[in-house]
Amino acid sequence: MLKSIVKSFNVQSNCLQHKNQVANHESLHGANSVPQTLQLVNRDDSIEIEEGMQCKCYHDIEDVKSVEEGVNVEAGHDANANANSTFLHAVINMVGMLIGLGQLSTPYAVQNGGWASSFLLIGLGVMCAYSSHLLGKCLERNPNLRSYVDIGHQAFGKKGSILAATFIYMEIFMALVSYTISLHDNLISVFLETHLNLHWAKLSTSQILTTVAMLIAVPSLWLRDLSSISFLSTCANHKIPVLQLHNIPSISGLYVFSLAGHIVFPDLYKAMKDPSKFTKVSIVSFTLVTILYTTLGFMGAKMFGSEVNPQITLSLPPKSIVSKIALWATVLTPMTKYALEFAPFAIQLEHKLPSSMSVRTKMIIRGSVGSFLLLVILVLALSVPYFQYVLSLTGSLVSIAICLILPCGFYTKIFWGHMPKTLLVLNLSLIGLGLFFGVIGTISSSKLLVKNFHGAS
Repeated sequence: MLKSIVKSFNVQSNCLQHKNQVANHESLHGANSVPQTLQLVNRDDSIEIEEGMQCKCYHDIEDVKSVEEGVNVEAGHDANANANSTFLHAVINMVGMLIGLGQLSTPYAVQNGGWASSFLLIGLGVMCAYSSHLLGKCLERNPNLRSYVDIGHQAFGKKGSILAATFIYMEIFMALVSYTISLHDNLISVFLETHLNLHWAKLSTSQILTTVAMLIAVPSLWLRDLSSISFLSTCANHKIPVLQLHNIPSISGLYVFSLAGHIVFPDLYKAMKDPSKFTKVSIVSFTLVTILYTTLGFMGAKMFGSEVNPQITLSLPPKSIVSKIALWATVLTPMTKYALEFAPFAIQLEHKLPSSMSVRTKMIIRGSVGSFLLLVILVLALSVPYFQYVLSLTGSLVSIAICLILPCGFYTKIFWGHMPKTLLVLNLSLIGLGLFFGVIGTISSSKLLVKNFHGAS
């Protein structure tokens, strides 16, 4: 997600007559291969200093900062120096980013929303492809921008970057809770006939297994180099209802979550050899993913009907080899996700620590904070084990903002006064539609979550 490591330096330069802020930006991937560059930015001038070179001034570049105040990004022509992603690679990467927990819940969503709700899924796919295109245009407008947070700052200043970062970390946290619930549910099926009893712990077998799995994942949070775990990343014919309107608010969150991946799209854009093809990449990727989700939704709903589980893997025959492979894949995936999803927060945490602190001390703090957050996630997942409602709440409360509302808002603000009225009306309409689905989805999924929680207690 936020795939960059930033360090701050204080630099004096005779080129500036005002106070400037200095940042040295290194990419998480290939940081050693990019020339070390220092960029000094004030309100009106951007001055870039490379080692051993005289500074060069560029005017009319707007001030761009990252989440941390005083952190700026490298100049655009240096940022794309090592871009080598082809059109096909970009499509594969974007599709890979979009396919996740959503594929488990789509059959449940189609069955409970009715086959007509698939038009909502398709419509959301079109809207998310369009918002991805808007992010690409924002990056094209200012080549200095490198991340979703940078775009937020370009649009609304510090408030925009804080808003974007808040939603990003909320989605990471809530997604990890959903992954842990999925881990818990699927472990029950994997170890179907296993019975563990710890009287002092007062935990069920599934809760013990989930805790053990989380403990196995804890050491990965202490890793700074994640390359060692990155590679882990019967036909019935039931009737599907036409439309169950009362379920639409809750399942809309499931559909939205399935299509949310926009926080990493700036990285994909910057990695492309030809960024002008980013819009085509978005169209092809969202078309493929929407077709996949729609197909899976109909197949799962037709096979299992009203008995379909919120996680399709739990509806599969338990003794089938294919089912066991699917279950193990679903169990192992969350265990590799914790460290990868925690990485952006860990990067910012390390940046906050004093530079005088030793590497060992930083590692201990990083690991301790990560372990504590993992414990919080475990407690939440075991306390509220309702996968479909947590996933729906995540989609309605957070994902709809990240993949629709904020991109349209950022683009509208950045291009204000330079866009046709039809496009302005379209963007404002999508923001309104996103807010509508976000509000009704959040209310609906929250009510269902509270109702089931009280019903179980």
